[in-house]
Amino acid sequence: MFEDALARAREQDSYYQKHGKTVGPLHGIVMTLKDQFDVKGFDSTLGYCGRAFQPAQENALLVDILQDLGAIFIAKTNLPQSIMWCETENPLWGVTTNPINPDLTPGGSTGGESALLSQMGSLVGWGTDLGGSIRIPSHMMGLYGLKPSHGRLPYDRVSVSTEGQGHVPSVVGPLARSLSSLKNVTQAVIEAQPWNADPQIVPIPWRSDMFDEVQQRPLVIGLLVDDGTVRAHPPIIRVLHEVVNKLRAAGHEIVQWNSDHHAECIEIMDLYYTADGGEDIRRDVSAAGEPYIPHVDMLMKRGSAISVYDYWQLNRRKLAMQKACLAKWKTIRSPTTDRKVDILITPTMPHVSVPHRSCKWVGYTKIWNFLDSSALVLPAGQVDKSIDKPLEDQEVRAYVPRNDMDRWNWALYDPVKMHGLPVSVQIVGQRLEEEKVLGAAHR
Repeated sequence: MFEDALARAREQDSYYQKHGKTVGPLHGIVMTLKDQFDVKGFDSTLGYCGRAFQPAQENALLVDILQDLGAIFIAKTNLPQSIMWCETENPLWGVTTNPINPDLTPGGSTGGESALLSQMGSLVGWGTDLGGSIRIPSHMMGLYGLKPSHGRLPYDRVSVSTEGQGHVPSVVGPLARSLSSLKNVTQAVIEAQPWNADPQIVPIPWRSDMFDEVQQRPLVIGLLVDDGTVRAHPPIIRVLHEVVNKLRAAGHEIVQWNSDHHAECIEIMDLYYTADGGEDIRRDVSAAGEPYIPHVDMLMKRGSAISVYDYWQLNRRKLAMQKACLAKWKTIRSPTTDRKVDILITPTMPHVSVPHRSCKWVGYTKIWNFLDSSALVLPAGQVDKSIDKPLEDQEVRAYVPRNDMDRWNWALYDPVKMHGLPVSVQIVGQRLEEEKVLGAAHR
């Protein structure tokens, strides 16, 4: 891809010299892509050995749009086998490490992008998100990341595991080192009217009024500190409250948001993950006889295929939960002004970057995939061993885990080893409110 990128850069230089203008709003902007985006002449492996040496015959629609706008792609980056993990490891390309500390993960599944972007390897990276795969690596590497709702940005010709399932669709979104980069590339793609080429895109133009409006008035912000299943580590909670205190001081109103319905939403989503009994993943793995990475091996053993009737019942349960959560947006209001909640602010993960093969709980992110909410993460602080509760702290030592997953999470906590690692917060809007969460993040 490097030679193609250099050739395109020369073409753009010549165009500018000849015409005195750029080829488009993204002229010369260097970008990278998660492995699964099709680029003509290059593989999209999804971390499977059996998909190697099968170059794509055409570009993903998003790649064509961005190139027409002037973007230059220089590389594709690593992802986990099957994509279905919050770390980045596969038998084909190996383990992607965290540039801050190679013993730690950069997150996943868009971990190749987060590692590269953190080292200024490109200006914008493009990933996908089915349960947190843009937001988790952004959180772990101190980046900005946007998960749009399904149908806002084009997914056409982006290879994916379990392709064909529509119950909780994977979505495309950008990662970057600046918030303005997220906003600018998202706006540019939407203004290219991708709904004219992809029937799954909703024909909603870029709404500058929504982006501007949330920056011009005090907001009502719902605060979710705990998802009720896994309690976040002390630095995560500290940074979240620091952000909230600044928002309150700036005149915004903070109301408590509860975790009602979260556990059932996660339960339904986990059943969706194994609805085919792992058949889709099994076929890709068996194509080359490669081994399963441990996480995928556990996923394959988690459930058997369900009947069409049982699948329909899951869809009924999903709709019931989506209705219940929509009702919550309407009923939780400001106690002083009776205004509805504009956005939520929550943790992204219960922990920061952790040692390889230690990442498990993604409930703080995948709930918003289940609800198809617009969500964005932004860096907000770091672990600080001088102020975060030490392991010897009475509250830390006395904490009684709620369940095995909470016990696992609490065992990972070590503010000395985690010192200096990035901490983010997550901003959540309702469905198809990308402009709102981007605008709110600019506050």
